[in-house]
Amino acid sequence: MAWVTKDSVEQYDHTPEPPKEYTKKEKAQNWWHYHKFIVLGVVVAILVVAWFIKDTVFQTRPDVQIGYIGQYDLPADTVTALQDALTPYCADLNGDGKVVVQVNSYTVDFNDENDNTDAYNQMAGVTRLSADLSDSGTLYVMLIADPAGFQKSTGALAYLDGTPPEDDADDWQNMVYRWTDCPVLAGMDLGDYDGYTLLDDATGSSQSVLSTLYVGRRAVLDEEQAAHYADGEELWQTLTAGAVSTAAAE
Repeated sequence: MAWVTKDSVEQYDHTPEPPKEYTKKEKAQNWWHYHKFIVLGVVVAILVVAWFIKDTVFQTRPDVQIGYIGQYDLPADTVTALQDALTPYCADLNGDGKVVVQVNSYTVDFNDENDNTDAYNQMAGVTRLSADLSDSGTLYVMLIADPAGFQKSTGALAYLDGTPPEDDADDWQNMVYRWTDCPVLAGMDLGDYDGYTLLDDATGSSQSVLSTLYVGRRAVLDEEQAAHYADGEELWQTLTAGAVSTAAAE
């Protein structure tokens, strides 16, 4: 039997091919392929640092914060007008050369039997409200749509003379006064609003919206809290000058 074998003296060409010459575009694409995630990480880090600097250094800080607690948000025009109207009653407390009053809205429905309450908004409102009513919070003067439900749920209101109520006190009428029973607030020129939201065309008087609210302040339990809320107390005394308590009005 014969075997066919390759000639042992067959020669092979071992000359290597010359290296490929890449164009500038190909070189850029190759570099991006291997470094794109590093570049994206650096960009994200720069954006985070920039946001942090803007938030901590350049953001305008309010001198006084007012809380609105209700089932529905106030019209944007009403909020702006109220902030502007309250500014003359406040001072530049943080020393940044500006007097800024900020109205914080907390969308909370204290009626447990209301099946139309948006669960997401309710949870978000309760979370923010709880945080701002904490010992280190900023909420002192409040505009409240449902003071009975608010006091039952939070126990955060003080009597009009500043005395903290007992834990089981339910005489909320002695802890608030109506917006319309305060000459300073009821006398503010707040103009009209044009739309509750960007999606409706409702119009009306901002005073008519606020006239249904009650005004109250946070109960202060010790001297440390009293010092923390001193600025809010000063505004409270100014706004409540001549106000009639809800219990007295009734």
